[in-house]
This record gives sequence, C-alpha cells and structure tokens, in this order.
Amino acid sequence: MPVIHMRIESRYIRNKYIAPWLGLKFDRYVVANDQVVNDKIQQMMLPQEAKGFPLSLMTLADALQYVNSEEGQKERIFLSVKTPQDALHLLEEGLKPAEINVGTQNPQAMTKYKMITDEVGATAEDAEVYRAIAAKGYTLTAKMKPSDPDTDFLELLKKQKL
Repeated sequence: MPVIHMRIESRYIRNKYIAPWLGLKFDRYVVANDQVVNDKIQQMMLPQEAKGFPLSLMTLADALQYVNSEEGQKERIFLSVKTPQDALHLLEEGLKPAEINVGTQNPQAMTKYKMITDEVGATAEDAEVYRAIAAKGYTLTAKMKPSDPDTDFLELLKKQKL
C-alpha cells in the first residue's frame, strides 16, 4: 500500500504544514491537484515548504498513474489533495490510502459554508462528498498534526448540522 496517508489540505504554503508529518516515515510527498500543478507561485513555494524532502506536484491523473507505477509501488507516499472532491475522485479511480485526514479547508468566498473546526470550513455539498468518502469504508479524522487526537470528522459535521 504505497499511500500511507492522504490529507485533504487547501492551504499548502504556510511554512509549517509538512514538517510535523515527517514522522510518518514516508518516502515521497505528492501534492495532487489539477490547478496547483499549474500555479507558478505554488511551484516555487512548495519545494521550500518540503525542506528538501522528495516532492512531486502532479495532476490527479498523474498522481494516480504514479502511485500505481512500479516506482510508486516501492514507495511510502504521503498524498495531499486540495479538496474533498479531489480525494473522492482518486478513491473512485481505485486509490486505496491507509488513512485519510482532513486538514485546513479554507472557506470559499460566495459559498454558504459553516466552520467545522477553527481550520475547516465546509458547505452542504462538501459534507456530502465527505460522507461519500466515508461510505467507501474510511474514517475521516480532523487534526492539524499527527500528535493531535483523532477526531471523527463526520461527527463534527453532524454537530454543525451538515
């Protein structure tokens, strides 16, 4: 199982995002999102964020192809996607991560979102996507760093009536 951890994270450039997760002992940090891969600022900043750790910026299709490649099958991969929709797409295409964590999800302007935690905003549509992910047999946790306690993300959605 090459993807040891999938994190749904909308905010990559924050100078402390990846460092706490290095203890998971993965070989490669893959950021998969069709927009991020073409964003010049992200292309410049993410390698600095990774602090010299092997990093790949890929489209969703390329990430799926890489994970299933001979090279990818030999690695322990930390996969970060930007949205719950990205995560669901990869799962529907056959990706089987060991675990899924919901990190920062910045509220999108002009949407009817609710703050689920201090760091996670979600709309009713997002909540449906999170439930679809859970229906595939995954427990979604909400935590900012590995040392935080596992918090059931679907329970947090219920508390916010989403």
